[in-house]
Amino acid sequence: MNILTTTSSFSLDDFPASLTVIHNPYKRRLTEEEVISLIEQYQPVGIIAGVEPLTRKVLEKAKNLKIISRCGIGLDSVDLEAAREFGIKVANTPDAPTASVAEFTLGLMLCILRRIHTLDALIRNGGWKGPQGNLLKDKTVGVIGCGRIGTYVAKLVKAFGCNMLGYDPFIKNHDICKMVSFDELISHSDIITLHMPYTEENRHMIGKEELSKMKKTAFLINTARGGLVDEDALYDALKSGQIAGAALDCFENEPYDGPLKTLDNVVLAAHMGASAVEGRAIMERQALDNLVNELKAQGLI
Repeated sequence: MNILTTTSSFSLDDFPASLTVIHNPYKRRLTEEEVISLIEQYQPVGIIAGVEPLTRKVLEKAKNLKIISRCGIGLDSVDLEAAREFGIKVANTPDAPTASVAEFTLGLMLCILRRIHTLDALIRNGGWKGPQGNLLKDKTVGVIGCGRIGTYVAKLVKAFGCNMLGYDPFIKNHDICKMVSFDELISHSDIITLHMPYTEENRHMIGKEELSKMKKTAFLINTARGGLVDEDALYDALKSGQIAGAALDCFENEPYDGPLKTLDNVVLAAHMGASAVEGRAIMERQALDNLVNELKAQGLI
């Protein structure tokens, strides 16, 4: 029986002996057509997935597939309705990336606030002293999405003496954040950090209108999903000085190759928030355990 690891990398090799493992040959995010090609070639009973599109078109080709085990939290790349229809179990690793993404979020905040990326580039280009930055201390930080990661971010940032606001359509009370309306958070925060899952309903939840309501001194951080932010509107807001800066670890289309690369008031990262060595190891272990446990439950191994 074949197993596909379609995530860009997977280091564990202690699969049960009855399973033949085929790893992602491209070592990057796969396209829909690339996933289909691999499925048609190997007809796996299980997939250990990253963020590649596992659409209805893909799943229709997977005649033997019993389990999709996501190495990560988000399931927006999986057509869950189609998976249910075809009897394919879907699992994820909701706790594993929490600390990794939260610490990375804090790192991006400090980097864009203190202009660390600018100072580094200045020295590399023969310069020395650069622009002053801003303190995180005493800032009002708005957390959009107060689940596991958002709460961990709030805990870290609160330690800097920040005033914490929160918005989450499913959470009314929070131990760290004062829960407020979306509009109040947008207009009152010095820093806004996104930790919502992606759905069609919240696509571009940060767009031209929302950016226009933010303080001109405000910063936007996104370590959740790229589609939450209208990147064209963000480019215009950053270029015009409508907001002070942004730091992004995810994009609507990846790898990213858009105009934000031309601006120095934005920090860009290649969807690396969950990729701390320790965090990745936990994710992979949980993803493999989820896959093996489901195959055992179905009597296949």
